[in-house]
Amino acid sequence: MASPTPLTFSACSSASSSSATLYSIPPDTDCVSDGSFSSAAAGFAPPVEDAAPTAEDPSVYHLSFNQDCGCFVAGLDNGFRIYNTDPFKALFRRDISRGGIGLVAMLFRCNVLCFVGGGPEPLYPANKVMIWDDHLSRCFGELSFRSEVRNVKIRRDKIIVVLAQKVFVYNFVDLRLVHQIETALNSKGLCEVSHTSSPMLLACPGLQKGQIRIENYGSKKTKFVMAHDSRLACMSMTQDGRLLATASSKGTLVRVFNALDGSLLQEVRRGADRAEIYSLAFSSDAHWLAVSSDKGTIHVFSLKVDSGSLATLSNDRSQVVSAPNPSNGLGISSLSILKGKNTLLVMWMKRVLPKYFSSEWSVAQFRLPEGSEYLVGFGQQKNTVIIIGLNGSFYRCEFDSVKGGEMTQLEHHNYLSADNFLKPG
Repeated sequence: MASPTPLTFSACSSASSSSATLYSIPPDTDCVSDGSFSSAAAGFAPPVEDAAPTAEDPSVYHLSFNQDCGCFVAGLDNGFRIYNTDPFKALFRRDISRGGIGLVAMLFRCNVLCFVGGGPEPLYPANKVMIWDDHLSRCFGELSFRSEVRNVKIRRDKIIVVLAQKVFVYNFVDLRLVHQIETALNSKGLCEVSHTSSPMLLACPGLQKGQIRIENYGSKKTKFVMAHDSRLACMSMTQDGRLLATASSKGTLVRVFNALDGSLLQEVRRGADRAEIYSLAFSSDAHWLAVSSDKGTIHVFSLKVDSGSLATLSNDRSQVVSAPNPSNGLGISSLSILKGKNTLLVMWMKRVLPKYFSSEWSVAQFRLPEGSEYLVGFGQQKNTVIIIGLNGSFYRCEFDSVKGGEMTQLEHHNYLSADNFLKPG
């Protein structure tokens, strides 16, 4: 992975509802693609306020993967920790006694991160994004807002900050505000950006329930897509920005869109009952889509969205839904006994069940204990899935791309265990 352009800073402007402050000019920013976290990779000198580790497991306020799922970061009540995913390995820790971190945003494996305070004793205010350089072991800038920060995304050229009803886009090189977007209520901070494409594509909620807004900063065009009837609950974008997956608060269906033109490419079904979708993730080759929810089952779906098969996929689905069964005209022979006995029920089943049974279901599954929130991503090895939980669980699993079925567990760790912590310093 090529190193990004070194960061240099100048005075920055402020908007009426936000402001930016730079403390000093940071050194060059290094990105690495191996198992190390920062340029030196030999260790970090902790800042003077670092706290001594305790035997008790810390509380986890935030979990997220970096852009390629090669790492994940945990924001804790006493600092943050970064781990390698494939294979599992503790890479870096920083213990801070002054308070909790409720949100951490990584940029691949760069030394620059963004923090937002969290928990009952936050390290920083919840309305500020603190930009941290681990070469300096301190923050070198901040972005301040009038309300709580819900999410932060980082690219090599942009920092995107999500509030409950606004999205702010800043240049990374000078923290200049370049775009401000109004959204519907977005308490989850839903927002996705491309990382390998330039200019950037950005997806966030629109102004209506279930609507997606897609900003193409290359063509300078905005697309609005009515993705769901219910409010948006989760979304994910491929690194190149071509594909966008969304789920609603119902949690039964996941839809995959062409992010360039807003067209629906594929619809897959997680299940029939309502669920809260925690995360969606594309594989690096966009052949697979993984889903986690409060039902405790990780699903992996096969994607059929290459341009050569789109028309065929659409035609096939239409035939499955509408093709009648000559035996009873319903397409479901087992319902013939109901014909003439309950007309309303038959009409309802005729309209709903063919679509349900023609749904595309997951190829592979992995079942977890219910009661904790899990995030899912794809591993560096082919057909592997990474699962991380707020309860400290780490799983690496493998699925059979041909036979499907239950995944095989390859690794399981408690990343909060003292055995998996690196000593600070």
